[in-house]
Amino acid sequence: MSDTQFHQELDEWTRRRLRACIWKTWKRIRIRFECLFKLGIPKDKAWEFANTRKGYWRISGSPIMQRAVTNTRLENRGFISMSALYEKTRLV
Repeated sequence: MSDTQFHQELDEWTRRRLRACIWKTWKRIRIRFECLFKLGIPKDKAWEFANTRKGYWRISGSPIMQRAVTNTRLENRGFISMSALYEKTRLV
């Protein structure tokens, strides 16, 4: 496994973990619904996902959560991509 592939996989895992932590902070169904709706998910899908019984890790990998909490939103909140940082500082 190359360094860039390792950093990319680590980035993917870290973003999923961040999404799981965000989902965990939205403890109540009403809060989950409101947050998903504010992040651009249609009302019916937001309500459906707010009422799910699936675990944090499973929800963090779902297309709905990836569409609500995008990579760009994570970057705007301060998450620095490790693969981008590695590419910037890497000696050729």
